[in-house]
Amino acid sequence: MKAVAYARYSSDNQRQESITAQLRAVYSYAQKHGIDIVKEYIDEAETGTKDDRPNFQFMIDDLGRLL
Repeated sequence: MKAVAYARYSSDNQRQESITAQLRAVYSYAQKHGIDIVKEYIDEAETGTKDDRPNFQFMIDDLGRLL
């Protein structure tokens, strides 16, 4: 199975370490379940209450082509 990884943090109170921890968890889960991560998307300092986050939108646009 193929999948993409998406990580985001929402404010200046969070940092790159939050992204690193999220991706570590995603890759750990994927490895345990035989999932191949084909691409990563990361949005920094973007609220989760809206879906107009730049890399979230790139991910949505890419999904049909990547998977």
